[in-house]
Amino acid sequence: MFQLGKTIVSEEIIEKDFVCNLSACKGACCIDGDAGAPLDENEVQILKDIYPKVKPFLREEGIAAIAGQGTSIVTEDGEFETPLIDGADCAYVIFDKKGTALCAIEEAYNKGEIDWKKPVSCHLYPVRVKDFTEFSAVNYDRWHICDDACTLGAELQVPIYKFVKEALIRKFGEDWYTELEKVAETYK
Repeated sequence: MFQLGKTIVSEEIIEKDFVCNLSACKGACCIDGDAGAPLDENEVQILKDIYPKVKPFLREEGIAAIAGQGTSIVTEDGEFETPLIDGADCAYVIFDKKGTALCAIEEAYNKGEIDWKKPVSCHLYPVRVKDFTEFSAVNYDRWHICDDACTLGAELQVPIYKFVKEALIRKFGEDWYTELEKVAETYK
């Protein structure tokens, strides 16, 4: 672990390689697991605001889940998440013709309907950020469904921090990322 400003960062995001391999995993991270995508508090309002423009991209099951639970939920721990369809798929999941899970929010963004790409936790994956009072922990979230992404990342020699560069800058800013790059260069 090393410190960058008010973050404590795991060396694994420098050491480990990763490139999403949707053709292999079919977007399993959006449909497996037992919780929705973590949301920052400000993202709760964003989801409410953009929902009318995202709704046309959703599946009927997603629309029904959001109608019943809202555009976001609050967990027992007081955390915000995206709602799930019957405790499984994220309510915002759609599927392409090959059966790959995609994000309706990102699809609306790609079509120019909205200017917000998706929740930052999704954009950052496989990096997870946990906020504490005095600092944020920045860690690599190992999940067996991403084994193919680790293999592809190793083949292409793309460390995690480079794979999620845009998302890390979105979350922490350009200066923070520049400092991370310096640490990575020294680390090697």
